[in-house]
Amino acid sequence: MKVVLISPYEIGRQPFALAEPAAWLKQDGFEVECVDLANEPFDPARLEKAKLVAIHLIMHAGARLAAQIIPLIAEQRPEAAVCAYGLYAPVNDTYLRSLGCDYVFGGESEADLLSLSQALRDGTGTEAYRATRTSLNKLEFVTPDRSALPVLDQYSSLTLSDGSQQTVGFVESSRGCKHVCRHCPIVPVYGGVFRVIPAEVVLADIRQQMMAGAEHISFGDPDFLNGPTHARRIIERFQSEFPGTTWDATIKIEHLLKHAALIETFADQHCLFITSAVESIEDAVLEKLAKGHTAKDFYQALNLLRSNNIAMVPTFVPFTPWTTIDGYLKLLRAIVQFQLVNGVAPVQLSIRLLIPEGSRILNCDDCDRWLGSFDSAMLGYQWKHPDPRMDRLQEQVQECVMHADEDKLDRKEVFSAIWTLAHRMYGIRTPKLVQGEQPVAPQMSEPWYCCAEPTDLQKSHLDAKLAPAV
Repeated sequence: MKVVLISPYEIGRQPFALAEPAAWLKQDGFEVECVDLANEPFDPARLEKAKLVAIHLIMHAGARLAAQIIPLIAEQRPEAAVCAYGLYAPVNDTYLRSLGCDYVFGGESEADLLSLSQALRDGTGTEAYRATRTSLNKLEFVTPDRSALPVLDQYSSLTLSDGSQQTVGFVESSRGCKHVCRHCPIVPVYGGVFRVIPAEVVLADIRQQMMAGAEHISFGDPDFLNGPTHARRIIERFQSEFPGTTWDATIKIEHLLKHAALIETFADQHCLFITSAVESIEDAVLEKLAKGHTAKDFYQALNLLRSNNIAMVPTFVPFTPWTTIDGYLKLLRAIVQFQLVNGVAPVQLSIRLLIPEGSRILNCDDCDRWLGSFDSAMLGYQWKHPDPRMDRLQEQVQECVMHADEDKLDRKEVFSAIWTLAHRMYGIRTPKLVQGEQPVAPQMSEPWYCCAEPTDLQKSHLDAKLAPAV
């Protein structure tokens, strides 16, 4: 029996969430086709003979793009069952089913995907899988099978400070998260639970990607230090086998400070940069988001990394119902002051808070001031800032970022344009922007993060991939 696994979009990463279930299914004798729409067209011929088509929804933008794919699958292969799985599947089950999904899985989905495939193959009945299933059970992970995915050099690459580029391998050593930040899409599914992937499996995955041409390894865990001992052991073994190979990971500000000694060790083990979800430099906003750190903590973590020659790549959610124009200008000034202009992807200055179904943001005591209704097609609650200028500024900054990408402006040029927009919206004379020395940080060629609306770039990209099927 044939199973087709589809990834609509995953920030330029070769998706673990296709490679891992592919390995499970192949071990049980299934024919598996992997389709990664980030790099290849949607070809209806690849659905031929498939009895199950499963779509992985790890990001909001990817879920929005998947909404265009699901009806096409029903049209091209009506005999096939359709399943959605991943973070954005269970919280959007009603909408996904209205588009044609038969099954919706969340959490640790590999076992459910295998069991459903077996039931479809053996004709033993699938009614038990009709209800939305969110499993947090511990799994017996196996080495991901990446053989059916596009080669690594078709994915996001890393540009170093000297302008040279490296091929990147993407691995995961854990899933879920111990923390419950209010705005995080992981929380409605995992609820503070995280699951480690055995070191042997992680190392085998690194090994196969190094053999496939990877020159740098990126750990895609929601937080690499949810399990600090696990992370340390993996890096020790990784560096023992591939000495000098650079790597990066995502780590909370809170964890950077708590495990400062480990960060110093990571520096000796060739960690190149750390991505950290800073979100805001206004303490009142950070408290609303339950981030677990303050603005002062962010500056301390930044200094910690720099003192160890590790770059920080901060991410932000600068537009929330609590952000003020003063706060936004403060953020811009801080980016200049702390020499982060080249370290912050311009899209990060346009991100608007996303509120999916089940979000802990809905528990905030001031929601009645700004929260609107749930829009199933948008996969989120609509909201308006109490100060209309903030919504206008967000729209203008987003448009500026999109045009800058089309015009191939560098980060300093885009930042200058945003600086001017923000001061004009505030109604004050734009002060001279003296950027000074702004070190060039390592940059992924595709720095996009989860937005409330797929960007024009993502939309045009998917349109091109769907063209053969239209």
